[in-house]
Amino acid sequence: MKKNAVLLILFILPIVAYLFFATGVNKFMFLPTVTPSIPDVSHWKTLDGKPVTLDKKISILGFAGYKVLTRKGNYFNLNQKIYLKNKDFTDFQFVIVAPRGSEQNVRVLLNGLKSLSDTSKWLFVFAPQAEIEVFFSKLKLKGKLDADGGSNFVYIIDKKRNLRGRKDPKEYKEGYNAISPADVYNEMTDDVKVILAEYRLALKRNNADRQN
Repeated sequence: MKKNAVLLILFILPIVAYLFFATGVNKFMFLPTVTPSIPDVSHWKTLDGKPVTLDKKISILGFAGYKVLTRKGNYFNLNQKIYLKNKDFTDFQFVIVAPRGSEQNVRVLLNGLKSLSDTSKWLFVFAPQAEIEVFFSKLKLKGKLDADGGSNFVYIIDKKRNLRGRKDPKEYKEGYNAISPADVYNEMTDDVKVILAEYRLALKRNNADRQN
């Protein structure tokens, strides 16, 4: 019993404190599920012809659209404020769905990002436009794709493929507008901290259980 109390103090309470004090805007200690069990993207391939999965990963999911270069500012902001701060978390990744035919534009974008950072966890997958629209509809969101099949919004997906956000009617948030400094610098940064801390807490708890 005494050993359990010591383990609680050493492993659990610091994470709980981190969750409370490290968050600036969102004071939740748990990020609610907006849409459970969204489809995987493993049937689509990257520029290198490799599959990507959302399973067992914490993913930032986005939709590039044909005019991906018109949104390059979004990706540079996300790279600097979200990607660089969290890319060392083992199971963290960016997954961007792009229409077939936009491969060259994506190459140009990735080359630009490579001048700023390692891009190994920036994963663009390509699909027919019709399939992208069906996939997006299954996210069951209030937001819509633009005419070119893209969006300025990105979404947090947990390891079980649940789309996470804020469900309180007063500050409902299903995604984060990459154009908006407030969304990226404050709310998204804060919510990514919460979801990562949630998994760190689970890992600490599992390690403590193994020691008992």
